[in-house]
Amino acid sequence: MTVNEPTRYGTSAEPTALEIHHPTPITPAHPAPVLPGTIPAVTSVVLPDGRVVTGYAVAPTQPEPVVAKPAVSNAAVNVALGGVGFLAVCGGLLLLTAFITALTALVTQLITLAAVIFGGWIAVQVLGSSGRKGGTTVHIRRAVFKRNHFHG
Repeated sequence: MTVNEPTRYGTSAEPTALEIHHPTPITPAHPAPVLPGTIPAVTSVVLPDGRVVTGYAVAPTQPEPVVAKPAVSNAAVNVALGGVGFLAVCGGLLLLTAFITALTALVTQLITLAAVIFGGWIAVQVLGSSGRKGGTTVHIRRAVFKRNHFHG
């Protein structure tokens, strides 16, 4: 550059030295692994001011599909099925309880009947022996005891 050469900021009165800057490339700390067949196509876009931007197209991330919830929760279905099963069992338990009660009453009546019959048989054996002739009869006469000696 020369002195008094027109510049964008006006004319310079004194000579200036030119500085040349060389950009240094930035290397990534961890380069991404390149798998064969997975490199996307390079696309170029022309901006309205005439500049061209070149790069890789990035697909937008798709949100996870929303899973449709059932109208009734699984817990409610399980509780309902448990209630139906309990009601089905209650009828059987009611019949079982009635059967056990009836069986207990029958056993009690049989025991009472056996006691009455056995007790009657024993009473007939004890009280009815005077009418039979098969037993031993002992007649006691009036005896006289003198000086510890029996005179019959």
